[in-house]
Amino acid sequence: MSNIAYIGLGSNMGIREDYLLLGLKALNNENGIEIKSVSSIYETDPVGYLDQQDFLNMVVEVSTTYKPEQLLEITQKIESKAKKNTPVRWGPRTLDLDILLYNQENIKMDDLLIPHPRMSERSFVIIPLMELNPQLMLPHEQETVSEIYRRLTDKEGVRLWKTNNGVGEYGLFES
Repeated sequence: MSNIAYIGLGSNMGIREDYLLLGLKALNNENGIEIKSVSSIYETDPVGYLDQQDFLNMVVEVSTTYKPEQLLEITQKIESKAKKNTPVRWGPRTLDLDILLYNQENIKMDDLLIPHPRMSERSFVIIPLMELNPQLMLPHEQETVSEIYRRLTDKEGVRLWKTNNGVGEYGLFES
C-alpha cells in the first residue's frame, strides 16, 4: 500500500455513530485499503445550511493501492449503501465520506478536488486531522495542520463526543 490518504466521515441523521461505524467497516473491508489511524469522534454544529441536527465527524488515515478516482468511487459506493440523500447543499446526510488529502498531491478533476476545498477553514476537519497528525503539511496551504488550527475562528462549534483511546478503535479492530 503505497498511497496515504485522509478521509473525513460525517453523519447527522439516524443513529449517527452507527453510520460512522458502517463507513469505517466498509473502508476496512476493501482489499486495497488499510486503515492506519482513526481520530476521536467530534460533535459539530452544522455549517452552511443551519436548520439541521448536529453532526458527528471524524477523520481516518488510510494506506491504499487505489488511485484517487478509484478511492472516490469506493467512498461513493459506501455512501450509497448508507442511503445518502442530500437534496439540500450541505444538508442532512446519513453518511458523508470526503477524501481530504491524497499523498501530498494537488488533484483537480471534474468530480474530485484534493485537497478538499475549504477543509482548512473547517474546524470539524482540522481538529480530528490535527489529532492524527499535527505536523502534516497541507500542500495547498504550505502550513501544518497545527498552524491552521491556531488561526481557526469556529473551534467552539466542535466538541469532543467520543475519545479514541486506541483500544480496539470503536470495535473495528482486534484489541
